[in-house]
Amino acid sequence: MPEKIAFVGLGIMGKPMARNLLKAGYDVTVYDLRPEPGKELQADGAKVASSPADAASKADITITMVQNSPQSKAAIAGQNGVLGGARKGHLVIDMSSIAPGPSQEIAAECEKKGVKFLDAPVSGGEPGAVAGTLAIMVGGNAVDFERAKPLFDVLGSSSVLCGGYGAGNVTKLANQICVGLNILALSEAMVLATKAGVNPETVFNAIKGGLAGSSVMNAKAPMMFERNFKPGFRIELHHKDINNAMETAQALNVSLPTTAFLQQVLTALVEAGEGTNDHSGIVRFVERLAGSEVKKF
Repeated sequence: MPEKIAFVGLGIMGKPMARNLLKAGYDVTVYDLRPEPGKELQADGAKVASSPADAASKADITITMVQNSPQSKAAIAGQNGVLGGARKGHLVIDMSSIAPGPSQEIAAECEKKGVKFLDAPVSGGEPGAVAGTLAIMVGGNAVDFERAKPLFDVLGSSSVLCGGYGAGNVTKLANQICVGLNILALSEAMVLATKAGVNPETVFNAIKGGLAGSSVMNAKAPMMFERNFKPGFRIELHHKDINNAMETAQALNVSLPTTAFLQQVLTALVEAGEGTNDHSGIVRFVERLAGSEVKKF
């Protein structure tokens, strides 16, 4: 019989992920600080809990999907958190994108109570959450990973055990560095083409099949020249991830010079009030420097 699931955090990612588990036939109890998303999922068959502890008490596995390290700590180990309702042998899967150090601290709190833990951040943004095609990067042990694998197969198109506690979030930070710098380089390329009088859509079509081509280019270049910055993944969330990457690098005494520049770009965009735009909106930083806006001719 499938294990019962609690899902804590029903934001832009969490709500469609919980809905996919319901569609797959799982018994799902949900909780969010806001009542509205829980009511939506209740209409799809979910039960609604009064707290993370209450949700966990009704389940065998709890998934958390919240914004950052402090929220994960509060949702899992805080007052009325998951550990308040989880029985021995319960599995907590934190699918939030947080810093590796706090993941390891949460794992230690879980172990004290005989509760299993995986950190399992994802890549793919809202479209991947809706479609169930997320890439899932996991930290923890192999036995717990195998237990969670049927859920990961519903939520994503791939899941990889990357190492021990925190390894999933280290991998996610590596992913976010690559994605962010790719978008920044693409932004510079599109601005250069536009300023030189060449249609950026034509440039995209000419180079996407070569070595410069990437999933990032295919997803984000059209958003740039179509001026569509509706968020699949918000700048403010990418900013959070890169802040976590730089915090981790500092703790490890690792120099990440281009990531540090990306951090400054994202900081400037957030301060300019553009944090809720899709991260394809990184192009707007480059456009301001060049005095040229990327658009189709």
